[in-house]
Amino acid sequence: MTATSTAPPAAPVVDRRFRTFWGSDTISQFGDRISELALPLIAVTVLAATPAQVSILTALIWLPNLLGMFVGAWVDQRTRKRRLLVVADLVRAAVLLSIPVAWLTGAVTLTQLYLVALLTGAGAVLFGMARQAFFVALVPPSAYVAANSRLSVSRAASFVVGPALGGGLVQALTAPVAILVDVVSFLGSALLIGRIPVTEARPAPPRSSTLGLVRDGFVLVLRHPVMRAALGCTGTVNFFTLMTNALLVLYASRELDLSAGAIGVALGVGAVGGLAGAGLAPRISRAIGLGRTAMIGAVLFPAPLALAAFVSGPTWTRVTALAAIELVSSVGVMLMDIPVNALLTAVTPDDARGRRAGAYSAVNYGIRPIGALVGGWLGTAIGLRPTLVVAGLGGALAVLWLLASPVRHISRIEEAASAAG
Repeated sequence: MTATSTAPPAAPVVDRRFRTFWGSDTISQFGDRISELALPLIAVTVLAATPAQVSILTALIWLPNLLGMFVGAWVDQRTRKRRLLVVADLVRAAVLLSIPVAWLTGAVTLTQLYLVALLTGAGAVLFGMARQAFFVALVPPSAYVAANSRLSVSRAASFVVGPALGGGLVQALTAPVAILVDVVSFLGSALLIGRIPVTEARPAPPRSSTLGLVRDGFVLVLRHPVMRAALGCTGTVNFFTLMTNALLVLYASRELDLSAGAIGVALGVGAVGGLAGAGLAPRISRAIGLGRTAMIGAVLFPAPLALAAFVSGPTWTRVTALAAIELVSSVGVMLMDIPVNALLTAVTPDDARGRRAGAYSAVNYGIRPIGALVGGWLGTAIGLRPTLVVAGLGGALAVLWLLASPVRHISRIEEAASAAG
């Protein structure tokens, strides 16, 4: 169901093309959750990485987003977006495959992990830029909220099952071998996307150079009140939550003394909140409006992470507390992401989706490596627990961007277009 109608839209449910796209995204999401746990565990357990080194590894995954503005402008000028999606999946599969191969020969190094993080991040940027235009070719505007909700359900489900599955695979097969699952997921995603029939319109001839298109993307985002507020909110949240994400596995392993399996179970159980949040977001948006739902999520996502600093007690208490914190936070991220993504999709002109996504991602995701590095620095300087408190409370301030913008008054998707006035 959408935020504007009581009748469920047909396209996301009936259209085979969207279902195939949804399936490819689901497969890839599940594989990603395993690698997200396995990569830092390789660094921590196999290579004895320090907090600073783990934060660098996290930062490098997001660093290519700083070039997203150029990639987005380039993608806008390409006709075959589907081909770009397939190439991005295949490149990431090949790069990740190098880890188990190197491990079998006893050649895994921190430098290799850094390169893998950087290259997989670059593949993710290319995929994300092409995905924007491909999505609107499959989904009508009236179904943006519903379609985003379905994609978010898959993402949330991957956070429920993925960490637990990843933790079990790491414990049973070792982290490098577990990464093979993500390799297979990218190959499966590429196969499914390659089979989706879609008519891709030839883009209009560019009116300016690539640099001019990049500038246009930034001007569009920064001048539009909805885009500007959304970027300020999500950028602030991402900066502070990446301070936590860069250190959470390290904190759970060393400070809380939890095994890989226990960490996976805690994160997996906690991610049930994301599954619930993805299902609740459209209903809450209909009841109180898209803007208010996003504001609730902007607080509920980062704030509980501060409580992780106070976890103690026997093993079962530590696992339960970590799972509960992740559960509440996971509800929050869906309540924020689904309305914000729907609003961004609605207010972006069709001929500028790549440029908008590139400019937006350059800031929104480009700030993540900075947050990860700051988290590593603070974790070393003041300790892991105080850093978690700073990250959780700082992230909650992101809601101020939405409070000071027209977003808080937007109830339905149709109202987004007039918010610039």
